[in-house]
Amino acid sequence: MNHAALAAFLKSRRDRIRPSDVGLPTGPRRRVPGLRREEVAHLAGLSADYYTELERGRGAQPSAQVLAALARALRLNGDERDHLFHLADRPLPPVARSTTAHVQPGLLGLLDQLTTTPAQIITDLHETLVQNPLAVALVGPPPAAHGPEASFVHRWFTDPAARSLYPAEDHPHHSRVFVADLQAVAARRGSDREVTRMVAGLRRRSEEFAALWDTHDVALRRTDHKRVVHPVLGVIELDCHSLFSEDGRQRLLWFSAPPGTEGAAQLRLLSVIGTQDMTASTPS
Repeated sequence: MNHAALAAFLKSRRDRIRPSDVGLPTGPRRRVPGLRREEVAHLAGLSADYYTELERGRGAQPSAQVLAALARALRLNGDERDHLFHLADRPLPPVARSTTAHVQPGLLGLLDQLTTTPAQIITDLHETLVQNPLAVALVGPPPAAHGPEASFVHRWFTDPAARSLYPAEDHPHHSRVFVADLQAVAARRGSDREVTRMVAGLRRRSEEFAALWDTHDVALRRTDHKRVVHPVLGVIELDCHSLFSEDGRQRLLWFSAPPGTEGAAQLRLLSVIGTQDMTASTPS
């Protein structure tokens, strides 16, 4: 591990980011051109002392999880992220090699602005890439899974536990929406191996999926009305909105409820309740 080169690289990336880029206030008393060390640590979910040690060229070798968090916090592009892993002498994990694993900076910047509503960024195959705290509080964190199991659509048709986050009477609707959305993604990606393998596997494992796939219904899911089952607040009625990246590979999802509704009141309680021990997979 090249401590000095890693420290210099982290500082150079920190210096180029303005507080407004990540939703932080700017003020006349700032003494650094970019972010402060403690601000980077906060964005990455690390202690300020630990990050300071990294920038000083000291400390233990950071884990792959820490490096991925720093890459997101510092808005690194794909090449910069890979360079960060190389400097830390860590192999690129499988998720980091995916063409969709690196969160697109434009969507990430918008996510940082959404501090009062649950929001998350997913791939077009419904793999959760990053969530804000309210999204974790609403639907829980994604499972530590790779390959097809990282996709909520895949888990929806193969793991009964994934469906517990929606009321049973809503399951047929979500099944139709997921399959129609995947049809559109498969058409756009063409002969993409990742999609064809997922579709083939789901056809083998789920009669429901196979029957819906053969209807050939196609519709990207841009908006949807959802009822999410929360372990403390009960059923929360929400509207789910999607903003697509330019290439369609990633989506920013955020949840809202009309003012004055019970759903709006329940959303306000989320920040008080915080993250629960969610036993099901994250919906998307």
